[in-house]
Amino acid sequence: MSKDDSTGEVKKAPNKSPRHRARELALQGIYQWRITAGDESKIEKQIHAEKNLGRYDKELFSKLLRGALSQHADIEALISPHLDRPLAELSPVEFAVLLLGTFELAQHIEVPYKVVINEAVELTKTFGGTDGHKFVNGVLDKLAPQLRAPEFSKHAS
Repeated sequence: MSKDDSTGEVKKAPNKSPRHRARELALQGIYQWRITAGDESKIEKQIHAEKNLGRYDKELFSKLLRGALSQHADIEALISPHLDRPLAELSPVEFAVLLLGTFELAQHIEVPYKVVINEAVELTKTFGGTDGHKFVNGVLDKLAPQLRAPEFSKHAS
């Protein structure tokens, strides 16, 4: 719940879609993996076992977490040329969002690239530092034409 300062009314926070919630949980799993160097299957089981996670797309969560972590070396190679600093110097949140967003751009072409980027920006605004969302947006904007060339060629014609 949040309070509207202009009226003093308490407004209920908007419900998150099950797909957005799945991305949040995948982000948290990638973050945990980055910090603890934990086992991805244990992290996935731990998150699935949590109570009070709200409604989330369990299948999407698992696909995103497993996919991003199993392909992390390839994804990091895609991301690195577009960074202004070494990958190791990214905040854990920026790293996790970029890994997740790049994986989704590369492997989930059924989701429009603008949706992938918007979701990544929203996740970074929620969990990241003050201007982290601008950085994430810039990197994914550079990767999108490379990973989604067919979508960009459609818009050009």
